Amino acid sequence: MVSKSQQIEGQYVKKETFYMVSLLALAVGFFGGVMFGVFKSDSSLPGQSSAPSQSSTGQQAALDRSTMIAALQKEVAANPNNVNAWIDLGNSYFDTNQYDKAISAYQRSLELQPNNANVLTDMGVMYRRSGKPQEAIKAFDKAMEVDPKHEVSRFNKGVVLLHDLNDTQGAIRAWEDLIKVNPFALAPGGQSVDQMVTQMKKQLKQESTAQ
Repeated sequence: MVSKSQQIEGQYVKKETFYMVSLLALAVGFFGGVMFGVFKSDSSLPGQSSAPSQSSTGQQAALDRSTMIAALQKEVAANPNNVNAWIDLGNSYFDTNQYDKAISAYQRSLELQPNNANVLTDMGVMYRRSGKPQEAIKAFDKAMEVDPKHEVSRFNKGVVLLHDLNDTQGAIRAWEDLIKVNPFALAPGGQSVDQMVTQMKKQLKQESTAQ
């Protein structure tokens, strides 16, 4: 059986650098009518082609989630250096909203395989969900350091800066860096990130003029 994490190509968190299949990982926020949340690493930004995801096969999907977690817990206890099992366990905790446990499993996998941008990105999402936006930013920055072309970590960083840290200028810079990586990057609603950044700058200028 091929592990979900065995399909990772070193680009990002749970599934692949800019391949995310369907899960928005976090609560939505808004700025100037733009609404979105952060992405899980196995999802793809709109407009990107999807690679085969690391989601469970039909047979795996039939397993009860708690049974899968129990099996993975047994595996890592017996084989603590099984990095794929630690990643899959973190992914299972991610999918069941067990933030702290997911972070712990991801951290253990990173001790064994430090330069996994996918894991770093998903861990960042879990930090955000657990109310630790600064830690989320650190995880996203590390993912980008590992893989400078990692699009999801760049998009997620902008979301956290904007909605959690009230740093609009920082969010704009993060998304401008994303545009440098992919000029055609799209936000979840289908709007181009380039257009979104232009609108945000225009709104900031209008607000500044009004003051």
